[in-house]
Amino acid sequence: MVVDDEALVRSGFELILNASDGIQVVATAAGAQAADVIRREHPDVVLLDIRMPDVDGLTVLREIQTLPEPPTVAMLTTFDTDEYILTALRSGAAGFLLKDTEPEQLAQLVRTLAAGGVVMSPKASRTLLRSHPGAGAPQDADVARVNLLSDRERDVLVLIADGLSNADIGTHIHLSAGTVKDHVSSILTKLRVSSRVQAALLAERAGLLSDDGADAARSNGR
Repeated sequence: MVVDDEALVRSGFELILNASDGIQVVATAAGAQAADVIRREHPDVVLLDIRMPDVDGLTVLREIQTLPEPPTVAMLTTFDTDEYILTALRSGAAGFLLKDTEPEQLAQLVRTLAAGGVVMSPKASRTLLRSHPGAGAPQDADVARVNLLSDRERDVLVLIADGLSNADIGTHIHLSAGTVKDHVSSILTKLRVSSRVQAALLAERAGLLSDDGADAARSNGR
C-alpha cells in the first residue's frame, strides 16, 4: 500500500510496483484515510510519506503500530537528512525510501521489506546521525550493550544494518535461516531494542558500520 498526499506519487509508485513480479498494490491513500484503509486491506508492506499536510506520517505510523498485526512500514521522503526520519525509525518504521529511488530498485526494496529486511543504506544512516548529534540517548549504556554480543552476532548485526533479510544473511555467512533467526532474536534481546532498524542505528553509534569495522565483519562470512 502507498500512502502519500500527492496523487501523482501514489499513481507512479502503483504503476511501477504492479508491473513487478510478485507484488500487488492493494490500495493507495492520502494520510487522513490511511489507517482505515490499512485495517480494511491488511497490506504486508506500507510505503508512508513522512510529510503530509492533512496528517503527518509520524501520526499515521503511531496509529498503525497499535494494530494487532501491523504491516511493515517504510517512510517515503525527499531528503536523506529529513529531520523526522530518526523519530520514525525509533517509532517502529523498518527503514525509509527516497522518492527519487530508481524504478528498477523500488520493487527489490519492497521485497526486502516484505522479507523482514531493513531498507536504509549505511551511508544514509551516517548522514542522519551526523546531522543529529546526540541522537538516541542514553548513548553510553546503549552502546555498551553491543559488547555483550558474540563475534557471530556482531557479524549478523552488520548485515542487518546492510538491509539483508534472514535468508540473505544465512546465505552470506553460511548459516540456516533458523539459526540466523535465533541470532537476530538474541541480538534484539541483548541490545534491548524492539526492531532491526533500532539495532542498526545502535550498530552505527557503536562504530560497527565504519568502513574498517564493517569490512572486517563481512569478511568473516567469506
